[in-house]
Amino acid sequence: MAGDDVTAAGLTYADAGVDIDAGNALVERLKALVRATRRPGADAEIGGFGGLFDLKAAGYADPILVAANDGVGTKLKIAIETGIHDTVGVDLVAMSVNDVVVQGAEPLLFLDYFACGKLAGDTAYEVVKGIATGCMEAGCALVGGETAEMPGMYPDGDYDLAGFAVGAAERGRLLPRRDVKAGDVLLALASSGVHSNGFSLVRRIVARSGLRLDGPCPFSADQTLGRALLQPTRIYVRPLLAALKAGRDVKALAHITGGGLPDNLPRVLPDGLGAAIDLSAITPPPVFGWLAQAGGVEEAEMLRAFNCGVGMVAVAGAADADRVAEMLSGEGETVTRIGEITPISAADDPVRFSGRLAFA
Repeated sequence: MAGDDVTAAGLTYADAGVDIDAGNALVERLKALVRATRRPGADAEIGGFGGLFDLKAAGYADPILVAANDGVGTKLKIAIETGIHDTVGVDLVAMSVNDVVVQGAEPLLFLDYFACGKLAGDTAYEVVKGIATGCMEAGCALVGGETAEMPGMYPDGDYDLAGFAVGAAERGRLLPRRDVKAGDVLLALASSGVHSNGFSLVRRIVARSGLRLDGPCPFSADQTLGRALLQPTRIYVRPLLAALKAGRDVKALAHITGGGLPDNLPRVLPDGLGAAIDLSAITPPPVFGWLAQAGGVEEAEMLRAFNCGVGMVAVAGAADADRVAEMLSGEGETVTRIGEITPISAADDPVRFSGRLAFA
């Protein structure tokens, strides 16, 4: 009957904004990057329904698994606005593997989640290239991931990331150790910059300054402001594992992320113990001086919002501190003695500061 004529073609998934063929093509393109992250225990092949890892092949006899997950936060907005996508994947890996290694565990495998409104251009490839780079730096295998194309959930050009790391330590080797005590020394490992915390404040400061992300950087003359702010999070895995495997001199490790020194150090200290830190011993990278000045940010707020130049803290006994510092320095880290563990009462702040940060 004329009234029953079909005048419109049936809809497809592509009509709804999801291109399955583009997703499959991306997976094929990524396979070479993923294979580059192979390590004992994992062949780093993707395309199956799950990633496999053989703990025995990795050399473990009686392992405890340690897992962590994280994202990159609003640092992604700077990557999206500048079109620079090759560093945030390193950040994604760093935020999780650094959390694994502070438990005394070796990061073994990593999975990523990339969500966007539409797969277009080289964005996803550049991001995953950074993830593969981070995995190789951390010595862990990229065993799988998920790419989600969700039109209507994200505007075209926007994307979000999540990362998941799993590591292992032999039973009895986990950190922090129970023998952390007053008089132990705090050793700071220098950060590479802002890392991946505090970027909502960073972006507000950039907006207040009136500077363009694609314009000259006021604290690093050889690059744009956007590129300087996208300096990726330092990955501390290999130096710390080398120190841990060399002996039992490191008692605890703290990854200095959101909340800074005041919120992260207490997470690895026993009840009744706190940290006394000399801020004048810390040398913040120039980015922090610019953020403090351009944003009018007080020192106490800087210490809560940012790492201020300390990306990791190691706790060592007083007799072992010089040896630990020398070992980590030999592995390429910039190490500074910044304070010690002290007894505190219930009314005391767990982290107490003396001196002032010397912003450049």
